[in-house]
Amino acid sequence: MNIAVVGLSHKTAPVEVREKLSIPEAQIGETIAQLCGGSYIEEVAILSTCNRLEIYIATSEMQAGVRELMQFCSERSKLPLAELRPHLFILLHEDAISHIMRVAAGLDSLVIGEGQILAQVKKTHKLCQQNKGISRILNRLFTQAIAAGKRVRTETNIGTGAVSISSAAVELAQMKVENLAEQRVAIIGAGKMSRLLVQHLLAKGANQIKIVNRSVRRAEELAGQFPEAKLDLQPLSAMMEAIAASDIVFTSTGATEPILNRAKLEAALAPGQSIMAIDISVPRNIDADVSTLESVRAFNVDDLKAVVAQNQESRRQMAMEAEKLLDEEVESFDVWWRSLETVPTINSLRKKVETIREQELEKALSRLGSEFADKHQETIEALTRGIVNKILHDPMVQLRAQQDIDARRQAMATLRTLFNLEVTEKRSRYS
Repeated sequence: MNIAVVGLSHKTAPVEVREKLSIPEAQIGETIAQLCGGSYIEEVAILSTCNRLEIYIATSEMQAGVRELMQFCSERSKLPLAELRPHLFILLHEDAISHIMRVAAGLDSLVIGEGQILAQVKKTHKLCQQNKGISRILNRLFTQAIAAGKRVRTETNIGTGAVSISSAAVELAQMKVENLAEQRVAIIGAGKMSRLLVQHLLAKGANQIKIVNRSVRRAEELAGQFPEAKLDLQPLSAMMEAIAASDIVFTSTGATEPILNRAKLEAALAPGQSIMAIDISVPRNIDADVSTLESVRAFNVDDLKAVVAQNQESRRQMAMEAEKLLDEEVESFDVWWRSLETVPTINSLRKKVETIREQELEKALSRLGSEFADKHQETIEALTRGIVNKILHDPMVQLRAQQDIDARRQAMATLRTLFNLEVTEKRSRYS
């Protein structure tokens, strides 16, 4: 039984291709049933996020299983395989194992070390268990990948430090005011950067957030992504009133000229009122002359870039440490997987010894007489089972633990010869 993964991600495919292969959570069950209903795929796990779709399979026929999966991807996306193929990646066994470990650890993410992906891998594991997509092989793989992701986050600092301009802006604001929950925040703009600002602000505890934007519909779309947050939406015509009622202002618009300057702020702010203005736009939304106001603490994108670059470099160093940890996890899984080839021999040995035990027990009980047998059968049954289990325990443990493949196979051959075993390897879901 081998493992393969076929997929695409932000690294291999544009969003217009990724969205064609996206599998909503509501369709996971039927997709698993479809794939497992084929001829060659035994287990399936589907990791579907906005940045990736990865389908992991366990199959005893690697080429045929992958071919079946590729055909599914083509039919799902309604793209000819020749057109879809350049956007897909195919990883087989050890490469597939290593990949899911790296994904869970955040090493394959758009932002190295981001933590959301580990939660998504956990959710995939749970969903595919519920929909009977995974059994012994992929259950073990995802369990170990999740443990590996946790280990990387515990033993390295890869998830710390802002690594985008938006997250750095929020981190800077938090450093300056300590408690964002007490701050009134205004965000000018409703694009992607503003969405990230809202996301990071909410994560840091901010709960008084205004969104000011020229298009109310765009602001509503942004607010719709955070249904539990009570965002106050304002038209651009109310910008100065919103700023005057805020403690922190972030600007993130596509304007090519400054939309805020000293004169506008001076006219809007009450005497003695202070405000923090953080401009993450290029070109700048806030004129440099606002810095001449004593009541305004102003920061622009250049003030944040150095923080981001430093944190990104730090995460790259942490990623190198994480790779060493993941190598250990991959090796651990591989040792377990290779030990599975001992299962048919062990099962055959146990079955043969159990058959002998039952036959000899039946003979002994018949000689002891029905009265004694009826009274003591349960005790004698437990005794003989205990003897068998203790005799078989060491050989089974040693056989599974043998990491030298040739030595393990020689040991299995010896067992089959000595005990005259008939070993049948069934194609099954390890039931």
